Amino acid sequence: MTSLTLFYDGRCPLCVAEMRRLAELDSGARLIFEDINHADFSDRYPHIDPMAANRILHGQTNTGEMLYGLDVSCLAWKVVGKHRWMAALRWPVIRWFADIGYRWFARHRYTLSRYLTGQPRCTSHCENLPRHGK
Repeated sequence: MTSLTLFYDGRCPLCVAEMRRLAELDSGARLIFEDINHADFSDRYPHIDPMAANRILHGQTNTGEMLYGLDVSCLAWKVVGKHRWMAALRWPVIRWFADIGYRWFARHRYTLSRYLTGQPRCTSHCENLPRHGK
């Protein structure tokens, strides 16, 4: 049984929305959510560079394998049994374009959040996501 720790940006409204949805669907409690902005993050995860994790989503499987970007998102949605279509984003030719799109999204997520949610960064209402799984 695969479990996955997601190292996400808790200041990004779109990122938090995705993590909340994953948490709701995670009936097997196989996902662990870690906000890279927590004060003790570097103490608990010294092998994760918070600045790098802020540029691209990081994930770690229960075997210790590190995943990045869409590889993390695709596995997370697979773990909760949803969005099977996302597997197509990892097909060889599509993967290249999808990764470019993901990197663009990650770089502009605060601007996109402002347009889509009305706020570029989270306020107190974004802090309700559990830190350690469900």
